[in-house]
Amino acid sequence: MNRRHRLSRSRDFEAVYREGRSVSTRFLVLYWFAREDEEPEPRLGLAVPKGTAATAVARNRMKRQLREAWRARLGAIPAGRDYVLIAKPGLPEAIGANGFDWLGERIDEVLGKAAA
Repeated sequence: MNRRHRLSRSRDFEAVYREGRSVSTRFLVLYWFAREDEEPEPRLGLAVPKGTAATAVARNRMKRQLREAWRARLGAIPAGRDYVLIAKPGLPEAIGANGFDWLGERIDEVLGKAAA
C-alpha cells in the first residue's frame, strides 16, 4: 500500500474520530470521514492498542496483516474518504486460529456495515 493511501498525521486521525462515523464488529472498529479535497484515493490509518497484542512485534505484525488485507480490497472501497481501522482484543489469536483469509472476511464485514 502506497504512503499516499495512509493517514499519518495525528490531526488527520483526530478529524476522522471527531467528525466521522463509525461501525464496529467483534474484532474491528471502523471510523470514516468524507474528505473535501481533490484527492480521490481512500486513505487508511491503523490503530492497534497495547491491550490488543502484548508486544510491539505482535502489534506491528497485525498492522502489516491489516494493511495487506485492506490493500487487496482497495478497488471496492469508496474513494474520497479517510478511514481509521482499530483492532480489538482477541484479534491476533483469532487470526492465528483462522488464517489470513478470515481477516479479509472480517474487513469485508465491517466495510459492509459502513456501506449500509
